[in-house]
Amino acid sequence: MKAINQTDVLDTPSDLKEKGIQKVAEAVNGLVADAFALYIKTKNYHWHMSGRHFRDYHLLLDEQADQIFATIDPLAERVRKLGENTIRSVAHIAQLQRVKDNDEDFVAPKDMLVDLMNENKKMAKSMRDAHKIADDAEDVATASLLEVYIDETERRTWFLFETTRELN
Repeated sequence: MKAINQTDVLDTPSDLKEKGIQKVAEAVNGLVADAFALYIKTKNYHWHMSGRHFRDYHLLLDEQADQIFATIDPLAERVRKLGENTIRSVAHIAQLQRVKDNDEDFVAPKDMLVDLMNENKKMAKSMRDAHKIADDAEDVATASLLEVYIDETERRTWFLFETTRELN
């Protein structure tokens, strides 16, 4: 009986070049970590929203959090389809995330919305950067997946921007 090589167990065959796969996986894992962090931050603000527009903002942030959460599994599974490992723990997320946590006891509603707008803008930029890496690796599937998520992220940014304009 042949011994099982532990590194081969999770290896998925691909016709893409190994160097390109590794770069794509690294970029997409960063997006998975950012999506988890942005999801938690959006839910944090959703749970701690206050003020006269509470209901509207509460519902907006809940909708946006759901949309962000829905990106996590397809992105992580894309990494696995490439034969690479993806996020394994909260500590791994913390290592890779670029989204800044906010643990303040109170954040004003406008500050919450502006913060999320800026984080979504950064997320869209990170997605475009990952898209370029996928293009360079000739990974059409990852690039196509990211195109939808870039559009969704830009839509969230737009909604947050328009919402904050009324607060000036």
